[in-house]
Amino acid sequence: MLKIQGLSKTYDNGVHALRDVSLEIPAGMFGLLGPNGAGKSTLMRTIATLQAPDAGSIQLGELDVLAEPVQARSRLGYLPQEFGVYPKVSAEAMLDHFAILKGVSRRGERKELVEALLRQVNLWEVRKRKLGTFSGGMRQRFGIAQALIGQPSLIIVDEPTAGLDPEERNRFLNLLAGIGEDTVVILSTHIVEDVTDLCPRMAIIAQGQVRLAGEPREAIRSLEGRVWKKSVPKEALEQHLADHTVLSTRLVAGTPVIHVLSDSAPGEGFSPVPPDLEDVYFGELRRAAAPVAQEA
Repeated sequence: MLKIQGLSKTYDNGVHALRDVSLEIPAGMFGLLGPNGAGKSTLMRTIATLQAPDAGSIQLGELDVLAEPVQARSRLGYLPQEFGVYPKVSAEAMLDHFAILKGVSRRGERKELVEALLRQVNLWEVRKRKLGTFSGGMRQRFGIAQALIGQPSLIIVDEPTAGLDPEERNRFLNLLAGIGEDTVVILSTHIVEDVTDLCPRMAIIAQGQVRLAGEPREAIRSLEGRVWKKSVPKEALEQHLADHTVLSTRLVAGTPVIHVLSDSAPGEGFSPVPPDLEDVYFGELRRAAAPVAQEA
């Protein structure tokens, strides 16, 4: 169990990246949803002991992460949003180097570990290839391999599927899903489908604050009977945005289709639609932005 209590962080430029963030994250996949700039990467970097918060605490089991960062790092696997590699080094040699840095000193043990990890992430057949020749998805799978060294009890992956094609995305998500149930795996993303497909528990963060935490199914159930859909002419879209609580707008065959939150039918032409996690997500983002709009 990872327990985060009262975590706050303000940067020197005055940006309030985290505002009193508290979460309890059990073993298994946990989705952290939020738009770019919501504070997700700041939270991940703080948990990974790469920066200190202004206030708050982080507990991993019995370990005080902030007070004992060296011990915390020995139990942590981290795949950051920007993951650089040495382009002229092979996957096998680079993973061997990472294993040395993680304290696996015996050559035989290291060789077995590297082979097992490369097979686990389906990169064994290309182990001699230089990392600079890898596709984006292959590099992300290599990143997970290095994060798994040392059998960590906490794994953090920050925006791992951004920029991947659908096939590579599915392959990567299947890999994450196969990680042991005894490990806390935090998937930080702005892609709602990633959380829908993988995570039994989640939180939504916006403007540095946790807006919702719990089970995706429960969050979706709270909107049952309250989401309505309508195709509207482009020239009427602005009026609908002014008149209704519009959760999302998307173009379907060139025509805007809106999802509206309402306890009853909001008008002529609207039809009820089963809610999904995207409706929950956009609803929370709208509520997060509302106070800012009122103050302005």
